[in-house]
Amino acid sequence: MRVDFRIIAAAKPSIAYARDGVRFFEERLKPLGKVELRYVKAGSSEEVSARLLQASEGCLRIAMDERGENWTTREFESRVRRWQLHSVRHVAFLIGAADGHTQALRETCDHVLCLGRHTMQHELALVVLLEQIYRIHTLLAGSPYHRD
Repeated sequence: MRVDFRIIAAAKPSIAYARDGVRFFEERLKPLGKVELRYVKAGSSEEVSARLLQASEGCLRIAMDERGENWTTREFESRVRRWQLHSVRHVAFLIGAADGHTQALRETCDHVLCLGRHTMQHELALVVLLEQIYRIHTLLAGSPYHRD
């Protein structure tokens, strides 16, 4: 069973490199699997967190936050395989705005995941997450893109 990924982020990317990176990975992902990008209106941390939770109802939720777990690519792949085995249909990655997520959002999510221990600009986080999802799809397909 395929897992559909949904990335829900605060506001569309406004920086050129982020817009280009998003388009690049959206095109590369099209033949490999479903990845849906949704954007919620920016605002305060509380407002954005509420919008992200509402937009991710019914999904396994993963908050993207520098305080989260730091999965390797292989650990990420292993989790996706387990989700497939356990019939998890929809996984939502939640990317907040500049002020980050509320504690309540982090506690509501199934996982809190970081892309490294440093704080990352949210538009860059979106591009990095898309690359990792692309990488996972290539691993699942047996493609040589990833090298250990």
